[in-house]
Amino acid sequence: MSDTGVFVHPNGLCESDSVGEGTRVWAFAHVLRGARVGRDCNICDGAFVESDAVLGDNVTVKNNVLVFNGVTCEDNVFLGPNAVFTNDMRPRAHQKLGSDQLLPTLVREGATLGAGVVVVCGTTIGHDAFVGAGSVVTADVPAHAFVVGNPARRRGWVCRCATRLDDDLRCPSCGTEHELVSEAEGLTARGD
Repeated sequence: MSDTGVFVHPNGLCESDSVGEGTRVWAFAHVLRGARVGRDCNICDGAFVESDAVLGDNVTVKNNVLVFNGVTCEDNVFLGPNAVFTNDMRPRAHQKLGSDQLLPTLVREGATLGAGVVVVCGTTIGHDAFVGAGSVVTADVPAHAFVVGNPARRRGWVCRCATRLDDDLRCPSCGTEHELVSEAEGLTARGD
C-alpha cells in the first residue's frame, strides 16, 4: 500500500491521481491519468482503464478487461475476464475523435458482465442485471435482466444475489420478491 492507501503491484501502472483508498492495481494493469476509480476496487492483471473512464466503489475488473473513454461503471459492478467496451460506432484509424464525440456507456450499480462480454457503446446496463459469458450487448439491458447471446437477449430475470428468479419473480435463494416496472426498465425489489 502507498501513502494514499492504494496498492499498485510493482509491474502495474497507475497514472491517475483519482483512485480511492483500498483499491488494488495488479501486474500489467494500466490505469491512465484522468481515470476516476473509487474505493476498494480490484483491477486485475492486464486490465486497461482509459483516461475518461469512471469506476465506482467496489468494482471488480478481472484480467484483460478493456474500459475505454466514455464508460462509467457504478458501485459494485463485476466485469468478468476479457470483457471489452467500445466507444466509437464507426471507428477509422485516420479519424481521431475527442471524448466529446464518443458514445457513452453506463453500467448501473450491482450489474455483472461475464467473461468475454462485448458491450457496444451507447448502451445502458441496468442495475443488478446479469450478462452471460460471451454475450454481445447491442441495446439497453433492463434492471435485473438475465441476458445472453449475440446479440444479447433477455432469457429471464435475476435477483441481486445473482439467482435466477422463478416465474412469480421471487428469488428461490434469498426469498426477495420483485415486481415488473416495465419491459424496458426491468424489475424492482419489493420494499425498495
